[in-house]
Amino acid sequence: MDQEYDVIVLGTGLKECIISGLLSVSGLKVLHMDRNNYYGGESASLNLNQLWEKFRPGQAVPKDLGPSRDYNVDMVPKFMMANGKLVRVLIHTDVTKYLEFKAVDGSYVLNKGKVYKVPATDMEALRSPLMGLFEKRRARSFFL
Repeated sequence: MDQEYDVIVLGTGLKECIISGLLSVSGLKVLHMDRNNYYGGESASLNLNQLWEKFRPGQAVPKDLGPSRDYNVDMVPKFMMANGKLVRVLIHTDVTKYLEFKAVDGSYVLNKGKVYKVPATDMEALRSPLMGLFEKRRARSFFL
């Protein structure tokens, strides 16, 4: 590598990508590197082979799980407010062509070995086993 760079950014987590994008948009020549064979740092999305190598190193992926490319597992769920500062920065740096945005269909919690939907409406709040009577009344008032 005999080229010269204004900045070298190590790591491809969200912070590093935003910094790299902002510096690049401002006209600096940026070299962006990561020690992993995937991008995203601790908040990466891994295919089945990468996931297996991270959590079961040296073990073969069972064939009955299907092709690795059919999997895309987020190490950290990523939520962004639709009109937040982060979204504006991502749009400014043109990173949005590498991202996929999706509305959240629902949130779920694990409680005593069972998965429950977090109430998002007044009716769901009234039916939810996650809350007591007084909490249900407050949640219903919040949604109305």
